[in-house]
Amino acid sequence: QVQLVESGGGLVQPGGSLRLSCAASGSIFSINVMGWYRQAPGKQRELVATITSGGSRNYADSVKGRFTISRDNAKNTVYLQMNSLKFEDTAVYFCNVKGSISRNNVFNAWGQGTLVTVSS
Repeated sequence: QVQLVESGGGLVQPGGSLRLSCAASGSIFSINVMGWYRQAPGKQRELVATITSGGSRNYADSVKGRFTISRDNAKNTVYLQMNSLKFEDTAVYFCNVKGSISRNNVFNAWGQGTLVTVSS
């Protein structure tokens, strides 16, 4: 099994910054895509950013230029640096990792979620 442990959420003022981390552990053969999603109250979960094993990044339009996703393959960890935070960034942020635990056995794991609150 694969476990994800997230950290870094909290309360921040508008314009502030936070850095989220998500470490994957367990029976991991390889990791392909790592990403972050978020779910605001009363809304559906949405993509924030993803990064492939080759380093290709994809961002939601709403966070482009403000958020940066990165990964440390040696540590099976993905990060989300969030700058210039806005009220509308308030949400529970979920880490997602896709990979395989053997050559023909894939996984799609989710973290437990970490709350980010942007408030003055």
